[in-house]
Amino acid sequence: MKRRSRFILSVLAFGYAFLYVPLASVIFYSFNDSRLATVWGGFSTRWYGELFRNDQVLDSAFLSLRIALTVATLATIFGTMAGMALTRFGRFRGRTLFSGMITSPMVMPEVITGLSLLLLFVSLQQLIGWPAQRGFGTITIAHTTFAMAYVAIIVQSRLSAMDESLEEAAMDLGGRPLRVVFDITLPLIAPAMIAGWLLAFTLSLDDLVISSFVSGPGASTLPMLIFSKVKLGVTPDINALATLIILFVTSGVLIAWWISRRAQRQTG
Repeated sequence: MKRRSRFILSVLAFGYAFLYVPLASVIFYSFNDSRLATVWGGFSTRWYGELFRNDQVLDSAFLSLRIALTVATLATIFGTMAGMALTRFGRFRGRTLFSGMITSPMVMPEVITGLSLLLLFVSLQQLIGWPAQRGFGTITIAHTTFAMAYVAIIVQSRLSAMDESLEEAAMDLGGRPLRVVFDITLPLIAPAMIAGWLLAFTLSLDDLVISSFVSGPGASTLPMLIFSKVKLGVTPDINALATLIILFVTSGVLIAWWISRRAQRQTG
């Protein structure tokens, strides 16, 4: 029994080390004074100053944040609607096709998705003159297309596990269906919606392949910029940028965990 527990602990420790030691090394070397990314030259925060003086990086970061915030909000709205349709509307005509269309972006290779969206935008530009140029709008549409699939699955699983008697009781007491949705259903699935929003935000902020297809000149997202810089070699300012992204995402996850924990205490 002890050998088994030691083996499980060893595998667990190895797994966590495999995931988090590279992140810790990136954070460590972001405070490196040397111009070489992997050669320690003393403690310094100079590369954070260099990073905030780099207009190209700042522009790409602000563009990625704007896109991610918009995508997360739109994906949460449409994904929640899709999840509720699949869970609460029964066996309506076309349900199988609708379910397949919702989940297909999750299993479709990103190269195929990016190429198909690029062809769509080029065809629309030739037919109706929109989009005039590829950038914020086209990337937002592309990211929302695949991010809402993840939100729909999360919301659907939460609705499937939820007790429908609460909604039925509210309607028996005279509540209109739309009022029941806003007063009963949405508050109960709020943790799932928050989780879906955060997942959509992370997926959009992290995407490289699809963004490369649907972006145009002057519309480079942060992953695209980092990828182009890494081709020439990793520099300490990239480590600083990665550290800020890690801290930003970690803060979002902790805030979401706190909100979810607080909601569970209130409902419990």
